[in-house]
Amino acid sequence: MHTVAFVVFDGFQSISLAAQSVFEHANLLSDEPFYESFFLSPKGGLVKSAGGFAIDTEAFDDRVFDTIMLSGGVSAASEAPPEVQDFMRRNVERSRRTASICAGAMILAQAGLLNGRQATTHWFWADQLNRNFPEVSVDADRIYVIDGPIWTSAGMTAGIDLALAMVERDMGDALAHRVAQYLVVYHRRAGGQSQHSAMLDLSPKSDRIQNALTFAKANLAKPLNVEQLADAANLSHRQFSRAFRAETGQTPAKAVENLRLDAARLLLERSRHTLEQVAQQTGFVDARRMREAFVRVYKVPPQVIRRNARGVDEE
Repeated sequence: MHTVAFVVFDGFQSISLAAQSVFEHANLLSDEPFYESFFLSPKGGLVKSAGGFAIDTEAFDDRVFDTIMLSGGVSAASEAPPEVQDFMRRNVERSRRTASICAGAMILAQAGLLNGRQATTHWFWADQLNRNFPEVSVDADRIYVIDGPIWTSAGMTAGIDLALAMVERDMGDALAHRVAQYLVVYHRRAGGQSQHSAMLDLSPKSDRIQNALTFAKANLAKPLNVEQLADAANLSHRQFSRAFRAETGQTPAKAVENLRLDAARLLLERSRHTLEQVAQQTGFVDARRMREAFVRVYKVPPQVIRRNARGVDEE
């Protein structure tokens, strides 16, 4: 029986425990139970989540667990309880794998367990992780990262992706796929690079600017200029440029490029189109110019994004 310990602390976010459902359904869909889950905290007893939901836990002790899953929470982004850090340090060599969900990566970093390693976390906390722990190689655009025995995931629901990858490693691709189907989630989620869309980043305040962005998104394969976007917003060229920058913080040209990058990334992850086809369909004209934009913004070429969206990382 593979033991999985979920570590929680005051103020943890309950959605981080959604990963436990993956192990639960792996048991239900296999011939015999394979995983046994435990919920641990420094002192045991009821531990209250950030939303007021409480979970009954066992106190830290000397048991050895196959897998330790560290929950996330806003409080983890500041300073985790010293007892949690000590527990993670004490067990990283004894457990087969140690994992964090969302901002739980901050606790691993505080405990020194990510030094010299690659890791990810929720995009909102990625800059802070990178700034506070320069010895950690932060990849903010990955759903999850496996670096030896250390596994880290992005936002809360990415813990489900992480757990599915564990089931696939332990029990095979077929069972992991069945678990994903049963939970109505992607087996391997398309979207390994960007955890939030360009449209969400822009968040215009007025309908006119939103109309221009909607027009741009529907016509990415065509040449787009400021005059066309201004017409879609029913504003003069000068009014549009001024209003667009005030509402989005970007120039129209930069926003269109980000929309093209977003669309191209999704095509790379979800289709089998060639790079040339993706470039043409998203308005980059050719693969060379698309590659230059990807390297400038994502720091990696399109081929790497496509490869990251396929299959499970190797230890």
